[in-house]
Parts: sequence; structure tokens; C-alpha cells
Amino acid sequence: MNFLAHTYLSGCNEEIIVGNFMGDYVKGRSYQDFPDQVRKGILIHRDIDSFTDMHKITRISKQRVASRYHKYAGIVTDIFYDHFLASLWDSYSNLELSEFVKRTYDLLKRNYKVLPDAIKNWFPTFLENNWMMAYTSVDGIELVLERMAANTSLPDHSAFAVEVLRDQYSLFQDDFLKFFPLIIKFLEEKYEIEITTSRKDYPQC
Repeated sequence: MNFLAHTYLSGCNEEIIVGNFMGDYVKGRSYQDFPDQVRKGILIHRDIDSFTDMHKITRISKQRVASRYHKYAGIVTDIFYDHFLASLWDSYSNLELSEFVKRTYDLLKRNYKVLPDAIKNWFPTFLENNWMMAYTSVDGIELVLERMAANTSLPDHSAFAVEVLRDQYSLFQDDFLKFFPLIIKFLEEKYEIEITTSRKDYPQC
């Protein structure tokens, strides 16, 4: 799961959303330095990653790009799954995707001082490029992969990744459709959060 799925899977609590968004950038026990609900969001982020990485469905998805991405195949799969969440958004929320993204940006800006410095370094570019809306198209996915390759250790095989996605689109989509309800159920039961409710009042719902 990438940024769109992580925020969606937070439910409607603002601090949980912030914690989930920044979860990759909080290491070890340093999550304890944050307020209670932010901590909860960080722990939810970690559980999302663990559940996703170990699941047999996502392993099938990862195998399709593993020949080039190797240990990074999970990152590429996460981004693919965010594409399917974006493209099938109306099946998961009553709130328009563009409005969901706008409200997410707004709440992250309100909580900017809580974000780790590593996020603050790229956050203006994240907003300027409207990163979370880029997931809606395959071309946008290619741009996301290119930007990640330029700024992280992810290898730059974006053309290959997009070719695989286009060639096996229905297979990846089928994987996502099978997997996503499972992770929603897991999180709702473990953390007693409501993910599948109406998002009219997000993030206060």
C-alpha cells in the first residue's frame, strides 16, 4: 500500500491519518514520542505493511515484477494497488476522490509540524505534483515510479513496470480486488476503526 491506501485505511481520525501517512519515517520505538492517536496511526501503518508483505495474494503480484525489482517488488506492487484503489474509488467511498485527496492534503498541512524532517523535505513537491491524484492513470503511475527512483533507492525500471502493468492489468486488478477487502476487515477488527463507512464528513466522520 502506498500513500492513498494508507490514508484511506486510517478511517476518519485526523491524528491516525497523520500517523499512518508518516509511518515509514518513524523507526523503532520512536513512535512512542508522538501523541496517542498518532502512535496508533504509525502502528496501523506497520501492520498494513506486514499484512501486505506476507499475504499470498500480494506475493503473486510481486512475482510479476521481481525479475527487475527483486527486493523492491513490493514497493512497485504497493503503487499498483494504489492505482486500482484510485481507479475503483467509487466502490470504496461516497466522497469524490479529488475531494478526499484535497482534504487529506489540508489535514497534513495543518499537522505539518508533527511530520518527520525527512517528509518535510519532499512534502512541498508532493503537494505541487498532486502525487495522490497521479495514481488514477497508468501514465501517472509511471511518473510516481520515476520520482521515487530519483529520490529513493528504488531502481529506475519504471518503463518495465508500466509495461508489465499494462500487459497483465486484469491480473493485477483481480489480485487487488481479492486482497483489499481482507486488509480492511483485518484493520477494522484489530483496531476498532470504521473504514468502509460514508466519507461525507471526512476526516471527522
